[in-house]
Amino acid sequence: MSQGRIGRMFQRLRQEGRPGFIAYITAGDPSPRDTPKLVAALERGGADLIELGVPFSDPMADGPVIQRGADRALKAGTTVRAVLEMASEIRKHSEIPLLLFTYMNPVLRYGLDNLARAAVAHGIDGCLLTDLSVEEADRYIGAMRAQGLDTVFLAAPTSTADRRKLVAKYSTGFVYLVSRTGVTGEQESIAGSAAELVASMREVTDLPLAVGFGISTAEQVRSVGRIADAVVVGSALVRTIEKNAGSPNLEANLEAFTRELAGGLRS
Repeated sequence: MSQGRIGRMFQRLRQEGRPGFIAYITAGDPSPRDTPKLVAALERGGADLIELGVPFSDPMADGPVIQRGADRALKAGTTVRAVLEMASEIRKHSEIPLLLFTYMNPVLRYGLDNLARAAVAHGIDGCLLTDLSVEEADRYIGAMRAQGLDTVFLAAPTSTADRRKLVAKYSTGFVYLVSRTGVTGEQESIAGSAAELVASMREVTDLPLAVGFGISTAEQVRSVGRIADAVVVGSALVRTIEKNAGSPNLEANLEAFTRELAGGLRS
């Protein structure tokens, strides 16, 4: 297991005997200056790891809530460089693990090796590229590993046995399991296929398994926490940011909602 911040976090969670709470937000939403303060609110509310989403103009894996968040962030002037600067600002006050969550296009535009070096310099712990096929990831993995960054890959209910083995082979830090097919977004219930996917991944890896996509209530968090090492919430948090953007209560409301969601994992 990785011995960076992400690996140490999962070691701590095992000692505490509980699953982790992973929070996704779109960096730069509603503005670049807000993001470090929102991360602090998420951490106070009980988040164990932050996925910093890099806003992208064509976020094909994301549902309407996160698409709108990306649009707000882009209109606010957010770039890859700006996201890295946000990470540096977060690092002035926090050691919470930070995972850069992005698509290939922004990475290629920035330069793969350049991004890997810059990510480490700005306090990022790992990367997840949503649209990078694990079968074509050799160069990406090489660049990331050369800088000591974790590489997190996705597995879905539709992943074949061979694909799950490759995801297990090339992931470090943890494996991100998509609870269902389709795009991100809040759902009424979590698919039973999530439990099957967790069981099948446990057969091929000892890495921690995090389950996300569609988790939006405290009860869903508790339910997924019974089968996974960590639970990922994104759209519900981005919706809270959207509803409170421009309000002086944005940070307080985000913290309170995070505490409500994460609380079930600590009982």
